[in-house]
Amino acid sequence: MEYIAALTPSVVMAVAFTALIVTIVKSQGGANKSKEDAAVDSALARAEAARGASPADGTPRA
Repeated sequence: MEYIAALTPSVVMAVAFTALIVTIVKSQGGANKSKEDAAVDSALARAEAARGASPADGTPRA
């Protein structure tokens, strides 16, 4: 019976990981895909603008 106790955590983690992957794959695309893509694009644009505002050598402006 010790083998059941030894295998149970691994089986539970494998099932949970599989469920997580299935959920992630199912949530991709759909009706909100364009809205999500627009949000990511705007966040990336803000990050690039913030990086562009600082000097290239990384030293802070005085």
